[in-house]
Amino acid sequence: MKRQNGKTFADKHGSDAQINARIKDALDHKTRNNEVPCAVAFEIAEALQVSPADVGKTADLLEFELVKCQLGLFGYKPDKKIVTPKAAENSDLEQAIRDALIDGKLPCRKAWEIAGSHGLSKMAVSAICEHLGLKIKPCQLGAF
Repeated sequence: MKRQNGKTFADKHGSDAQINARIKDALDHKTRNNEVPCAVAFEIAEALQVSPADVGKTADLLEFELVKCQLGLFGYKPDKKIVTPKAAENSDLEQAIRDALIDGKLPCRKAWEIAGSHGLSKMAVSAICEHLGLKIKPCQLGAF
């Protein structure tokens, strides 16, 4: 599958990258229309006891599109992302986000941890980052 820039998803992994057969089988059984929802990728990772990044890489090598990011950042139609900016309800939460930044960005894994420790949805943390103008990167699946 060619992306808008003319590259394939597999291009970012190099020509020597190998498809993990176990992950491929799970993806084949759990996906439709060559789309892998983020939550499904994480279910597969947990079931097979592999990293989410390994599932993302295999999806890329199979030219499956990762969709429906649990942070609302990619994979939604027609607008790609669905998260909307929202201010933090308290300064402790905003400070937790700022304290977790690495090179000015919040890793996806940290966003999930903050959501869990503050009793929030993952998308709520993403909305605060949008409000603060902070990027969430890197993605645990390797999408960005």
